[in-house]
Amino acid sequence: MSGWLDINLRMITKFTGILLMILTFFMLLSAIWSVVYAEDQALRAILWGSAITFASGLSMFLLTRTHDHRNIGKKEGYIIVTLTWVSISAFGALPFYLYHTIPTYTDAFFETISGFTTTGATVIQDIESISKGLLFWRSMTHWLGGMGIIVLTLAILPVLGVGGMQLFVAEAPGTTPSRLHPRIAETAKRLWGIYVLFTLLQTILLMFGGMDLFDALNHAFSTMATGGFSTKNDSVASFSPYIQYVIIFFMVMAGTSFSLHYFALKGQLDKVYKNEEFRFFISIMAIFTVVIATTIFLTSQIGFEKAFRDSLFQVVSIVTTTGFVSADYLQWEGSLWFLIFLLMFAGGCIGSTGGGIKMIRHLVLLKNVRLEFKRLIHPMAVIPVRINGKTIPTEIINNFLAFFMIYVVTIAIGSVIMAIIGLDFMSAFGATVATLGNVGPGIGSVGPVDNYAHIPMVGKWTLSFLMLLGRLELFTVLLLLSPSFYKK
Repeated sequence: MSGWLDINLRMITKFTGILLMILTFFMLLSAIWSVVYAEDQALRAILWGSAITFASGLSMFLLTRTHDHRNIGKKEGYIIVTLTWVSISAFGALPFYLYHTIPTYTDAFFETISGFTTTGATVIQDIESISKGLLFWRSMTHWLGGMGIIVLTLAILPVLGVGGMQLFVAEAPGTTPSRLHPRIAETAKRLWGIYVLFTLLQTILLMFGGMDLFDALNHAFSTMATGGFSTKNDSVASFSPYIQYVIIFFMVMAGTSFSLHYFALKGQLDKVYKNEEFRFFISIMAIFTVVIATTIFLTSQIGFEKAFRDSLFQVVSIVTTTGFVSADYLQWEGSLWFLIFLLMFAGGCIGSTGGGIKMIRHLVLLKNVRLEFKRLIHPMAVIPVRINGKTIPTEIINNFLAFFMIYVVTIAIGSVIMAIIGLDFMSAFGATVATLGNVGPGIGSVGPVDNYAHIPMVGKWTLSFLMLLGRLELFTVLLLLSPSFYKK
């Protein structure tokens, strides 16, 4: 009990209330599209959802408005981050549920947490029948979740002082935060500035390709967040090659560390092309694209350009965990869709909006394995792992190893649960890997042209938990389940 008393519950409640009030503003932006398209029922659903969310957030803020001088510590940071992602998903689901487009609250929560965690797994079977306002809110959940609503808050509400760093550490994608400025609020502003810039640029380029403003905004939101929600039932398969190439480019940008974008915009290009993780990221996508495109071209009647475009699109989409679909990869030769499935374990770069294991972990552990052979031959030698010329501490390598172990165990447990509730092995395994990795489309009955609507209620809550685990890099959430976390 003494451990609980040591936790600043008032600050946790207050900050969660602030975030819910901020969420209301973005929810109301979606209502504009319902006004434009005269969607009365959807407008009422969004307004009621906004009112309930704002009232709840305001109540939490007012009940804890007394100033508290204590900074946010590590415990408060982990609790706030996890509670925030659950809260925004719970309240963000209200417009879908109140509109009755999604039949149950379980489905509405699944759709919303899939949005905020940028997973892109959907339970909506006819996307084009959904109101414009709700489709925009659906894409907005991606965009907010991509860079992180807490990072957004630190950018516009630097009221927490240096204690806010604990939030950034717990929430920011990757293994460490991208510090572009000594002050965390300034770092958050710069990250969001780059994020907004790329979103606007992609929107303009998509409109040049024939998309209207609504579709262009929605797809830009989903691309930059590496989310994958589309406004079309066939995702981006029916769009022109130009649009698909634009989306490919920005998926690569979104899967690249935003600190590298910052250096590139400042003209420090040497920091980009010398970055080992970035080169590894590009190399993996290039190798798999060449292998898959060559095989498709030689074994089918598809022309080379389309074979190349389809393979490049799906490789980039899966590696960056975006989840957009331009072709049904399950219809490809078995060895090819198996390669695509392997890429679901890849992930984007550290400090990107991409989910998954992350390239840096793969790179460090591969180097460590290679160097282990040298250590066996020369047991007295000190041979450290280096990335970008810097030595990786042993504790970081141990952390990566622990992450891999927990990741594999989580997949095993999740697959067993999904199999017990009735899914075949391929679908159970595919759904678990795709949601934990925040990829979206998987294999089996949750493949690229299917969805998650048929998953039983228990399975949807299980997969929702896996999405949260993957988005917050496992440890943030699992720490809260450890009894030792609450000890003083």
